[in-house]
Amino acid sequence: MLLPDKIYLGNSTRPEYLALKFGNRHGLVTGATGTGKTVTLQSIAEGFSAAGVPVFAADIKGDLSGIAAMGKMLDWQTKRATEIGFTDYAASKSPTIFWDLFGKQGHPIRTTISEMGPLLLSRILDLNDTQEGVLNIAFKYADDNGLLILDLKDLRALLVEIAGNSQAISTQYGNVATATVGAVQRQLLVLEQQGGDKFFGEKALDIKDFMRTTYDGKGFVSVLAADELMRAPRLYATFLLWLLSELFEVLPEVGDPDKPRLVFFFDEAHLLFDDAPKALVDKVEQVVKLVRSKGVGVYFVTQNPVDIPDAVLAQLSNRVQHALRAYTPKEQKAVRMAAKSFRPNPDFSTEEVITQLGIGEALVSVLEEKGVPSIVGRTLIRPPSGQVGPLTPEERQAVIASSPVTGMYDEMVDRESAYEVLTKKSEERQAAQAAEDQAAAQAKEAAAREKAERAALPRRSTRQTPVEAAINSFSRTMASSLGRALVRGILGGLTRGR
Repeated sequence: MLLPDKIYLGNSTRPEYLALKFGNRHGLVTGATGTGKTVTLQSIAEGFSAAGVPVFAADIKGDLSGIAAMGKMLDWQTKRATEIGFTDYAASKSPTIFWDLFGKQGHPIRTTISEMGPLLLSRILDLNDTQEGVLNIAFKYADDNGLLILDLKDLRALLVEIAGNSQAISTQYGNVATATVGAVQRQLLVLEQQGGDKFFGEKALDIKDFMRTTYDGKGFVSVLAADELMRAPRLYATFLLWLLSELFEVLPEVGDPDKPRLVFFFDEAHLLFDDAPKALVDKVEQVVKLVRSKGVGVYFVTQNPVDIPDAVLAQLSNRVQHALRAYTPKEQKAVRMAAKSFRPNPDFSTEEVITQLGIGEALVSVLEEKGVPSIVGRTLIRPPSGQVGPLTPEERQAVIASSPVTGMYDEMVDRESAYEVLTKKSEERQAAQAAEDQAAAQAKEAAAREKAERAALPRRSTRQTPVEAAINSFSRTMASSLGRALVRGILGGLTRGR
């Protein structure tokens, strides 16, 4: 049943296989709650791992963690294997690394604001053109002044610096309005409140740690704990888009390899697109289109195909459709749309079968030779070989302790960056201003003191007694008489001398 170049999915009227060479053409796993999506995801992930393809999977409910433990061969598993003629079925476990953006149930995942870049960050924050322009100015200003932007506090400090020097900065870089800076700050606050302060920082993730294989050639399954993350949809979207963009930037072109270099599974994919701005959806569509040529496959897992925008849905070639419910007109319309996405099977009505599928049953259509979708088949999905259901906290911690990245990302590094530099600069400015204010106050105080001292000195009286007045009058008279006599004597002498 197991083939070296294919992943066994289950049996319809024939064995259903996903060819590894088409694994990077992306895929979709859908179905109502309780129909078996997570078990199907685990089976496909195990198949890729066994074929030497590293896997990344977001684990919304914690159920996928069991992939790290040996399967227990429960009754329903062995019964299903017998029912579909899966003679190669055996218990196994997949090499696993647990990750967690919050660092609680796995190794932390971080990146820096600089690595995210202004364009991608603007998309995540849903900034308008003017706000995006201010963010670009902030990054340019940081580059020109040698300021590292590593985390959110660096970016906030940088925006404060720009707002405080908006007039000078506007002259050099373009208009910066304080109100616009405030709008960007508010959007950053939303991201921070959802946990962005833990995602942005150092040590930043090396994307190659998602692409590890074991010594015997199995691909590591990186499981992201997302039970808490799903309550922060903006952060989840931020992480997903950054991850895909980073892969696109880092990995070289490989065209269509014999098997993918990496495969992603994003559970509860509707969280990425619910109320998402058009710019974000456009960016996801662009990255999904282009990352295929890097040898990366992206598989979305959600309840209904309508959860995925049409532009993205059109890129998903390998499809597994579990049962959908059709109790309301809206649900009936969704069933019709899902049925039309398959290549028809003349033996049954796809629309009718979608609502009749049992747990563990699915409609399967994958790419066959020359990249043509196969005729849809009503398929019993194979059981996973690993444990079905979550690990205990103790078992999870044991896997974390023995993982190949233990100690690499566990501690956050906060080196000197824009926040520290600008804080020091602000403190120096404040100290200089304080010294100047103190000197001015001291000068003012000295002047006031001098004035007070002069006012306190005893003043000489200008009033004269009668005796003083008589003496002064006599002195003036005598001075005048003497003066006149001297003048007459001098003039008389001159006259006699002629």
